[in-house]
Formats: sequence, structure tokens, C-alpha cells
Amino acid sequence: MHSSTYQSYDEIINKCQAIFEKKTKDYGTAWRILRLPSITDQIMIKAQRIRTIQEKGEKRVAENIDTELIGIINYSIIALIQLSLPADAPLEITYEELAPHYNEVIQKTKALLDAKNHDYGEAWRDMRLSSIIDIILMKLLRVKRIEDNQGNTLISEGVIPNYQDMINYSVFALLKL
Repeated sequence: MHSSTYQSYDEIINKCQAIFEKKTKDYGTAWRILRLPSITDQIMIKAQRIRTIQEKGEKRVAENIDTELIGIINYSIIALIQLSLPADAPLEITYEELAPHYNEVIQKTKALLDAKNHDYGEAWRDMRLSSIIDIILMKLLRVKRIEDNQGNTLISEGVIPNYQDMINYSVFALLKL
């Protein structure tokens, strides 16, 4: 991966983490009440809004596409944190306790990005923004199907790599904006 990609990736993730920290301090970890399919649906709403704005060419709600992409990143990280926490973890968790989980998710997700960029030669740079959003939506449909099947798959990867891909594609989209 180009060093400029690493630097830009880190800048975007730092911005996402700063927002996550502030929202955690404002709202606590109210998101902990959400079951995984509800988190997936939150991500779906954000991705669908981006696609609708792309297709209609206008927006009526103040948030920009970049705000929705940051939301996709943070909700995907929330999903991965939820998956990593023990079933008896408390509903309320401080940001200081969550930060290592956030960083671990990013470390693993960035390692996946590095492996894929090595094999694909940063092909994402030649993709259209609309295609990136379509791929995020496809990943969401895959996750929803896996969730509907209680996590069982015959040959496919599970939900974790799909959430990681959604994070990485959202970073790509932010880089393209």
C-alpha cells in the first residue's frame, strides 16, 4: 500500500475515532442495547441514503455524504466490538475501556486492507464512487442473509470480513470525495 494511502487512511480513522469518542461521552454506550441485525440495518440506512442522493442528485437533510460514510465506519466498528465483547459485558462501558477495542478492530481491518491492496494493486482508486456504495450495499445484503441464517454459511466468510470491507470501502469513498 502506498505510504500516502496509509497516511490518509489513518487521518480518516482518527477523525472517525474522535467522533466516536465524543458521541460515547455524550450518549454513553446506548448502542450496546442493539442486536447485531439492528446495527446492520443502521448501516443499511446510511448506505441507502448515499445511493438515493447519488441517484436523485440532491439531498434534503443537512448531513453530507461524508457524514454518512463516517457513520458506516463507526457502526461497522460498533458491530465488530459487539461481536468481541462477552455476552455478560455491561451495557455501559466507558470510552477509555472501549478505545482498545476500537483500536484492535482498526488494526485488524487495516491489515486486511493491506493484504487486499497488495493483491489487487489498489484497484479501488480506479473505481467510481457509485460502485463503492453499491459494493457496501451488497456487503450489507450478505451480512443480513448470514444473520437471517443464524451465522451459518456453507462456503462464505462470516460477517466479520464483510464489516471490515465496509469500513475499508467507506474509507476509500471518503478518499475519493
